Amino acid sequence: MRFYLTTAIDYVNSRPHLGTAYEKITADVIARYKRLTGVETHFLMGNDEHSQNVYKRALERGLDPRVYCDRMEEEFRTVWKQLDISFDDFIRTTEPRHTAAVQKLTRRCFDKGDIYEGRYEGWYCVSCEAFKQEKDLVEGKCPLHPTLTPEWIREKNYFFRLSKYRDALLEHFRAHPGFVRPDHRRNEMMRLLESGLEDISVSRAGQLWGIPLPFAPENVVYVWFDALINYAAAVGYATDAVRFERWWPADLHVVGKDIMRFHTVVWPAMLMSAGVALPAQVFGHGWVNFGGQRMSKSLGTSLDPSDVAQRFGPDPLRLYLVKEIAYGSDGDFTWERYEERYNVDLANNLGNLVSRVAAMAHRYRQGRLGPTGETSGRLREIPSEVAHLYRQAMDTFAIHEAAACVFRLIDATNSHLTETAPWLLAKEPAAGDRLSQVLFDAAEAIRLAAVLLMPIMPSSCAEILRRMGETRDPSALRLNVDGGWRNFGTREIAQGAPLWPRVEEDVRRAGLAVETGQGKELTVEEKPTGAAGASAAPVTESAEDSRISIDDFMKVDLRVATVLEAEAIHKSKKLVKLKVDTGTDRRTIVAGIAEAYRPEQLVGRTIVIVANLQPAKLMGVESHGMVLAASPEGGKPTLIGFEEPIAPGTRVR
Repeated sequence: MRFYLTTAIDYVNSRPHLGTAYEKITADVIARYKRLTGVETHFLMGNDEHSQNVYKRALERGLDPRVYCDRMEEEFRTVWKQLDISFDDFIRTTEPRHTAAVQKLTRRCFDKGDIYEGRYEGWYCVSCEAFKQEKDLVEGKCPLHPTLTPEWIREKNYFFRLSKYRDALLEHFRAHPGFVRPDHRRNEMMRLLESGLEDISVSRAGQLWGIPLPFAPENVVYVWFDALINYAAAVGYATDAVRFERWWPADLHVVGKDIMRFHTVVWPAMLMSAGVALPAQVFGHGWVNFGGQRMSKSLGTSLDPSDVAQRFGPDPLRLYLVKEIAYGSDGDFTWERYEERYNVDLANNLGNLVSRVAAMAHRYRQGRLGPTGETSGRLREIPSEVAHLYRQAMDTFAIHEAAACVFRLIDATNSHLTETAPWLLAKEPAAGDRLSQVLFDAAEAIRLAAVLLMPIMPSSCAEILRRMGETRDPSALRLNVDGGWRNFGTREIAQGAPLWPRVEEDVRRAGLAVETGQGKELTVEEKPTGAAGASAAPVTESAEDSRISIDDFMKVDLRVATVLEAEAIHKSKKLVKLKVDTGTDRRTIVAGIAEAYRPEQLVGRTIVIVANLQPAKLMGVESHGMVLAASPEGGKPTLIGFEEPIAPGTRVR
């Protein structure tokens, strides 16, 4: 099997920002996953150099455009190396292979009668390098570049008969429902097609920076028509027929939602006209906002990914962008949230787990672990379930769900250690075999988690695998062989420095009482927070001072949820662990209601939760929300309920 994956090529008028990096990182995760499954993968990235903005920037710096582009290629490649992006090919639109492909494809469209000469008159956004219809402008401005006023352009152009392919495109969309993902992007493009298409310009007159039209060399190919052809040019269209036959059509184009029209309407129509097969799928990801604002170079709200990666290294950034942003939707980055997730997911959770298991392996078994019986408890079933859900999520590009799945295994391993208490087993001479199995199971769970997380955090997972006794090169691992549970073999466990040292200010901000430092068992004071069993501090403010506005109240997202599973938390009298269905996801919530409800009483019950509460860790379990209950003074909590059945996900107002 083969898999050909591409990302959008980037304008080189400035360095990439974090939003650009998000696209490359997520595509890299997909490429690495495909390689992990044993699929021969070709991952393409590149630079778009024929932009007029690039030409202007070069002149501003007193450079020849080609010299400027050479320097920018070095800058882009440096950033991608810092982020550990594993592309197989990097194309530039100034390369001879690309020029040959552009001229061949435009010639074929011209010979088909699909390119004709005419005059264009309309609004043109210099930053987008695209023509805009009046209805698409917002108060006369481009919606993507609101600081710039589009130019009114009148010029003779060559046009592509895009309107001719409307019906054929609609038929393709209907025959191939998976052609555009996610579904809401497909629906947007379907509405665009159903509303009708206009022919588009494929040339610019009076410009020297670009590829000459083969049938009218006094014109250059319009930058968007030029750029799209890179995907075919990179695998040999017009230059290497054997290679093109091997890799085309592309299996997946990963692009931003703002350029979906070009990739799902214009590009397929161009290929239809030229008699070339269409790509199998186009995935439109959302934007990464910075503190609630769209990340944009022109708006001055961009972050340099190199600066972000230097904070903790590339892997924590890769994990944050994958795990915290639902793939296909918009997400947000703030330094506070980033540091918080770094502490919760890595320093307190995975990193601490690796250090604890390695330390106990050396303390109790001189670093050598092997099985002495059967896996039991939580780790009997969860690994296979997680591996199945992980593959299912990755195969459908729900990469955020895949990451969350793996952390279920990590959480289960922490719970396994809490429940089995190997430090107590070590004090019982008759429990030697049990201690060995407990530690082996923990090490095996960490090994499996590292294999599954390798596409997301490649260098960190390679180190984790080394510490857990894996002697092979990580690139040799394969999911069908190494992605399952192994209750066999002896491992030499290695110790090392903390993988992710904690950021203490975030712990103080979260108000958690913790014992700091990796290699120790983290504990949280058993005081459940929130309405479900919380003990309130004395109220010193007046009623008037403590009042909030309706806007403040509406920030609290109260949702109906159904309890799917419930279990007591070991060594806790007050806490119960719930798995709930919120209508849009399934999550774990820790609630202080164990004194009032037995776990079996809670399964199937409809409750109300605070759905947008920041996660907190209680007794080693990460809680993603808060259960609402009435807690009278000195009494037991009573859950909020409903007289009639209410669907999960319903907003409580």
